[in-house]
Amino acid sequence: MDIIDFANIPCTIGALEYLRNSDIGSNDLCTHVAFGSIRTTGKERVLEALQDGAIKYRRGNKPASEKELLAYPIARIIVSCINNNSLTKRYALAVAKSSYEYIKELKSAVLLKELAADFGINITPDARNVNVAMHFTDYIHHARVLHEPKWKLLNRTVQQGMLTISKNDLARLMEEAVRKKVESGLPHEVPQDIREALKPYINEVQEAINARASKQDFSRDGFSEVVPDCFPPCISSAIADVQANVNLSHTMRFAMTSFLLNIGMKPEKITEIFRASPDFREQDTNYQISHISGASGTTYTCPSCATMGTNGNCPCKAPACKKIEHPLVYYRRKVWIENKKQATRKIEPQKGGGQVDGIAN
Repeated sequence: MDIIDFANIPCTIGALEYLRNSDIGSNDLCTHVAFGSIRTTGKERVLEALQDGAIKYRRGNKPASEKELLAYPIARIIVSCINNNSLTKRYALAVAKSSYEYIKELKSAVLLKELAADFGINITPDARNVNVAMHFTDYIHHARVLHEPKWKLLNRTVQQGMLTISKNDLARLMEEAVRKKVESGLPHEVPQDIREALKPYINEVQEAINARASKQDFSRDGFSEVVPDCFPPCISSAIADVQANVNLSHTMRFAMTSFLLNIGMKPEKITEIFRASPDFREQDTNYQISHISGASGTTYTCPSCATMGTNGNCPCKAPACKKIEHPLVYYRRKVWIENKKQATRKIEPQKGGGQVDGIAN
């Protein structure tokens, strides 16, 4: 692998060795004026992950790739200093998605095999580099978090412990391997002097997190049987992401779907919400919604606030969430308050002898 490969998949062993052997020390990278553009790039990658759920920059030449690879530890430091579970998970997922786009376009079977081995996956590409053979234990290890029916082992043909998958499917498995590796390494310890040096960049990202948490705008179309203004911040944020063409994590997708089902939204309306997702497949979406709603015999309940936080799906603890332990409790309490307000508005004009001006304010 070379510098271009390292920049596209920066969590490989080779990329780490390249950074260790670089003449640029971590202190210089974080403090020296000559590396200001690299620090800015690192910050931008974190912001892209936070706001878009993807890293857009594509590395294609050596100078740009070297700059991108050097920006990777800066991004990791910023994420570590902020130490926000949701940001950590979004950043790891964004790096993984960027890696996926690169892996599925690889032409070299030798490089593909070397890269897979870096993540502990032993493969044998076919002569055309279209399909690869791998042991079923490697497959299960990385496919177990993928919920679509095609990823279930019973839907694969296993012969003598080996199965064959397409290169694109391998890229998806490796995306998951990258996500796990990046996420498991965050947050890491950051010396105080480095924290101080990167404070402007850290503050900018923190401000973006705060703005994102307070902005829960999304289209209210299609929510006639429920009250969208009473949704908790985590669900509002997820719906806003979907409508902005951002892919949700599997855990957030489950949480949002189960929440909407639990409060009475019709399955077909939930399907329409997901239609804006970049990876939308109607058949798979309908299957997942049906499964969560109880078609398999088990009806699922939306995860608690504690579980949402553990999975990185709580954007931040909003003031209205204080002492709330479950998104459904938040919704039902908010609905109760709104109904009480409406009932009060209907009664107040009668007490005022017809003086209705200002009552609703």
